[in-house]
Amino acid sequence: MTIIQLETFISIEKTGSFSGAAAELGYAQSTVTMQMKQLEDELGCLLFDRLGKKVVLTAEGERLLGYAMKMIQLEREIKLSVPEGDEPSGTLRLGISESLCYNRIPDILMKYKKLYPKVSIQIQFIMHDTFPMLLKNGELDLVYTLNPLIECDELSLLHKKEEALGLYVAPSDPLAAKKSVKEKDLAGVPLLLTSHKCSFRAMLLSALDKHEVHPTIALETSNKSILKQFAQNGLGVAFIPDMVAIDELNDGSLKRLNWKGDAFPIYSQVFVHKDKHLSPAIKAFIEMTS
Repeated sequence: MTIIQLETFISIEKTGSFSGAAAELGYAQSTVTMQMKQLEDELGCLLFDRLGKKVVLTAEGERLLGYAMKMIQLEREIKLSVPEGDEPSGTLRLGISESLCYNRIPDILMKYKKLYPKVSIQIQFIMHDTFPMLLKNGELDLVYTLNPLIECDELSLLHKKEEALGLYVAPSDPLAAKKSVKEKDLAGVPLLLTSHKCSFRAMLLSALDKHEVHPTIALETSNKSILKQFAQNGLGVAFIPDMVAIDELNDGSLKRLNWKGDAFPIYSQVFVHKDKHLSPAIKAFIEMTS
């Protein structure tokens, strides 16, 4: 079997069809079919059940999937670590929290690429509840996330930095004139919140519930730019990380409320899987986040 066959096998499982894998990998469908026939012949078993236009893994295919992902991960580690010389090279697959992309990640990546041009960077936005599995499966090499402190036995925390969440309004909003704001001041106020799976939202709603304040949610979206735009136009209070609103604070289009309620501790954190070999490319990226 070959790495190419295993990559194709993983793509079929992910897309649910041979045609989907062909489109994703840039192959003719006949090439995908031939690769899988060769792999099945070599292993002496069927890897997929063909259910009309959709395919699903057989029991044998399920067993192969974990090994295939490890093989692909090992291939990337070889390319990142084995070549001679101190200069990092190969492909670095990063999982990034969307909030970090407003004012921090672009500067880090531009500096990184100037210093290490031989490294190819692939970025995937991640959610806090799914990225541990992506690291375990080898789909990501490293995760840079913004969340409450995460503890997981399968992960190694390589760096953390305390950050802050804030409540943001248009300067004309009545709350902007208050010397301080607590949970009770948000009763009946339209809130602009992140999506259901976001830990930021859960932290604020938990604090409001603790103080018996019933929230009025005007907008829910994972897109922080939309939340900021609604707040700028006087349509509510946006609860977002401070790093997301730096430009709007500087130009005066948003004001941060002087929050005196419950604390919302969050951290930027860098994780790898506990068994992950730290290649020069990974070490270089970690240094830039410190």
